[in-house]
Amino acid sequence: MTASKDRVTAAVLIIGDEILSGRTQDVNLNAIARYLATYGVDLAEARVVPDVEQEIVDAVNALRTRYDYVVTTGGIGPTHDDITADSVAKAFGVTAPEHPEIMAMLRERWGEPNAARRRMAHVPEGGSLVKNPVQGPPGFQKENVFVLAGVPAIMRGMLDDVGPRLRTGAVVVATTVRVTGTGEGTIAAPLEAVAKAHPDLSIGSYPFFAPPDVYGASLVIRGRDPAQVEAAAVELEKALAELGVENVSRLEA
Repeated sequence: MTASKDRVTAAVLIIGDEILSGRTQDVNLNAIARYLATYGVDLAEARVVPDVEQEIVDAVNALRTRYDYVVTTGGIGPTHDDITADSVAKAFGVTAPEHPEIMAMLRERWGEPNAARRRMAHVPEGGSLVKNPVQGPPGFQKENVFVLAGVPAIMRGMLDDVGPRLRTGAVVVATTVRVTGTGEGTIAAPLEAVAKAHPDLSIGSYPFFAPPDVYGASLVIRGRDPAQVEAAAVELEKALAELGVENVSRLEA
């Protein structure tokens, strides 16, 4: 879809050596993308960076100036490699003192927290807390950057406090024209013609294969104007029929 003044965009920054090494499989990106979509916010970019301060600073500064929102995951625990809060503070040119509310939470649970646990109370100056309904300290928001936990269950809980803070856009609708028994090489031309006729829509082809001999493609049409999405789908179905393509069906998505 082409950009418009009504489009609200976001980026996800996944922080952690364990993701890059393959030891941990990220599942947060999918959850965040689906969640943002319910608010009409387009996830426009995702990056993965290691637990290296300058890498985090550079990524945060690049993304927060390009998109309406940035959501980070990971690096807000008590260990030596949990440096996200201090790195985000550096990106904004501020310090990250211990937040009194988080310190009170820590003291209530453990008494006087040790140095490792105090790390979890670091919040950049001017930041506001993001509720954590699952366990542990909250995340935080600094301007258009939301810093959330990396543990999937905790991250999803924090998202519920992020949504109401977002500037919402029109929700994207989608429909799928499914072609079975015909390859992408045959349907590429009519698909391209419909895509060029509707530049405000996102139109993609996603092939599928199933043994022994089932194959085809799901042609997904996405946009914010339901009437335009439907019109493009009808045009595509007509173009495929004129080409002699059989086994075409429609799926709502």
